[in-house]
Amino acid sequence: MDEHSAKPHPLDHVVLPVVHIDLARERLGKLGFTVAAAARHPFGTENACVFFADKTYLEPLGIASVEESEASARQGNVFTARNQAFRFRCGEEGLSGLAFGSKDAGIDHQNFVGNGSSAGEMLQFTRPMTMPDGSEAIAGFKLAFAGDLCAPDLLLFTVERVNPLPADRAALETHANGVTGIVEIALCTPEPAAFAAFVSLAVAQSAVEKTGFGVSIAASNAKISLMTPEGLEAYFDIAGSSADRGLRGRAILFAVADLAVTEAHLAANGVTYTRKNNRILVKPAPGQGTLFAFEETR
Repeated sequence: MDEHSAKPHPLDHVVLPVVHIDLARERLGKLGFTVAAAARHPFGTENACVFFADKTYLEPLGIASVEESEASARQGNVFTARNQAFRFRCGEEGLSGLAFGSKDAGIDHQNFVGNGSSAGEMLQFTRPMTMPDGSEAIAGFKLAFAGDLCAPDLLLFTVERVNPLPADRAALETHANGVTGIVEIALCTPEPAAFAAFVSLAVAQSAVEKTGFGVSIAASNAKISLMTPEGLEAYFDIAGSSADRGLRGRAILFAVADLAVTEAHLAANGVTYTRKNNRILVKPAPGQGTLFAFEETR
């Protein structure tokens, strides 16, 4: 457990590289998500986020300027360098990173360095943000990155908001598919125990729970499950590769109030899905690089 938080970090957001931000907007809209306006980072990437009532969000990540993105990566920007590496190794779409909320990214960075798990220099940046009333405000962020050389395709980082905005996101947090938040992130690896310490460090959670198909680590608001390919198939009906010995993001489980509402929306929009164990499963498709699962909150 790190010194500055009495409880584990919360899951803040999930990074989903996409070929094109407009394609992601179209696909996510079809799935029943409300997608925010596109926003540009000062280092060549852009996003169009999906915000949830539980204060987590999805960050579909596009490349607005290849030149700016590559230049920033050469200058040591871990975020853009790892985005480039993910796309090169895994393709243009997928689940490349998990961000956890933090009150002090500087302390996280020291912890990562001290544990031999830093992925590189901290990143601090600001960007203009358009508020719901049309006014402009400046959002500031500090990121600390954790990396494991055995897991090159998953970046874990903490994010500290330097001047959190009093944004009323209620309209953006309402979704036609009924999603209220993120319950679980499924990561796949043939050797879950090998990566437990790495994930625990980023989540600031020392307790690791053994499961039938691996281990799970509890962030303060969601579960991060490290599961074998067999586990991935049992829970989410997708095949993971046992040849890939790294750690890959494979599925997001969302909470919904009423699964019938979700199902009706998907059916009306012609989205292909299956049902398994009281869950609705939607396999990856262009603009949605990872499996989405929906479950009623108990």
